[in-house]
Amino acid sequence: MSGIDRRTFLKSTAGAAAGAAVFAIAGTKTTGKVFGANERLNIGVAGINGRGRGHISAYEGMDNVEVTWLIDPDRRLLEDRDCKTTTDIREALADPSLDAISVASPNHWHSASVIWAAQAGKHCFVEKPASHDMYEGRVALEAAKKYGVVVQHGTQRRSDSNYAGLIKAIRNGKYGRLKVSHGFACKTRSGIGYDQPSVPPEWLDWEQWRGHAVLDRNHWNKYVHYDWHWFWETGNGDLNNQGTHQLDVAFWALDEDQTHPARVMCLGGRYAWDDQGVTPNTQFAIAEYPNGQYVFFNVRNVDYDGYQREVENRYYFEDGGRIIGNTYIDPDGDEHEVERDEPDLTPGGNYGSFIHACRNADPSLSNAGMEVAHISSLLGHTMNNSYRLGEPKPFSMDSVELPDNEWAHEEFREFHEIMRDGVGLSEDEEEYIVGPWLTLNAESERFVGAYSEEANQLVKNPRMPEFEIPAPDAV
Repeated sequence: MSGIDRRTFLKSTAGAAAGAAVFAIAGTKTTGKVFGANERLNIGVAGINGRGRGHISAYEGMDNVEVTWLIDPDRRLLEDRDCKTTTDIREALADPSLDAISVASPNHWHSASVIWAAQAGKHCFVEKPASHDMYEGRVALEAAKKYGVVVQHGTQRRSDSNYAGLIKAIRNGKYGRLKVSHGFACKTRSGIGYDQPSVPPEWLDWEQWRGHAVLDRNHWNKYVHYDWHWFWETGNGDLNNQGTHQLDVAFWALDEDQTHPARVMCLGGRYAWDDQGVTPNTQFAIAEYPNGQYVFFNVRNVDYDGYQREVENRYYFEDGGRIIGNTYIDPDGDEHEVERDEPDLTPGGNYGSFIHACRNADPSLSNAGMEVAHISSLLGHTMNNSYRLGEPKPFSMDSVELPDNEWAHEEFREFHEIMRDGVGLSEDEEEYIVGPWLTLNAESERFVGAYSEEANQLVKNPRMPEFEIPAPDAV
């Protein structure tokens, strides 16, 4: 399937009924066009204000790769360009000469872009997280599988030999059996203040920026271009923003047969900032897997005197050993330099490996394909879903039901002391938002048991009808 008629493509999208398949495209799988080493690969970049600039720069530095489309709802960014431009990604996807798209748009556009690209027979590089909710991530995975396109997730540590070599060593048992894989996304941010709703300016294609997000008023000035991260309708907070990188590494270190967590919980809050933001700036989350391994995760964005930036991963082993940074501390407390195994990677870094996979029309060459992207993004969604169902409880160690795991108690104690003594939160006046433990059925990707009815309402976000996506079995 080399391309589709643009008029048919756009018409079928606009006329789709909610819940129905969006596109009526002939065929079920891409023909797998294989490019010669000297044959040009045409790329469209969607979202060019922030991360997209890095995408453009990366591709422009490659031989026989050309950025032929730029896609962004900000019309100012499309002026005086030496390639085709549009505010509507569907127009670019309807171009038969386009081979792939590279997506750096807001989170709520990520999965739809993968789905539409796959249906149009185009390969897709998609920034993290690959999904805005659990449901659309599954649809994107089914689309990638059905149409056989290459998808690569923007979790660049999957293309880093140092990370890949360490993960391989951990999985091979070099340090004993892993018990806890702990990720941190602790970087300072600040509040976003308050803005009143206003009419979108002429330069902004508001309908294309909003896409499927159900926004109850024209608050473009609060979302565009970055603060959309801090609203559930368009973003996922820092846990599935910066945190997607460290969450993906934490999940990656688990035994290879582990996919979905058995149960999760999350607590936190939005502290210190008096602003319009909704997502938490502080989180502590735990995911327990069927084999007894755990993923812990910390988000701490509130600045304070002595703040320690931690954007990293740590690993704790059953025998008491741990890896922190580049140091392995054995059960006796002796320190050793971390040793790695030889990694299995497609070379070229994040973008180069994607191009290599595209040239060979081989999804297996992706270092971070859609299946891995879906599962690791889903982990963050389940944690956030627990938080979103949380209730205020006293700012106390006793407010949290922790598992029978010494690491959990140690790590939460450290987290709590930082918030109390560093941030300066009062145990008499403050509260935690404490989410319930949620149990997940891996096969259905639905919650079961206590709080399942409420949690399953968060599996799929509401969508504007004209941007509805098909069901996983009808993609």
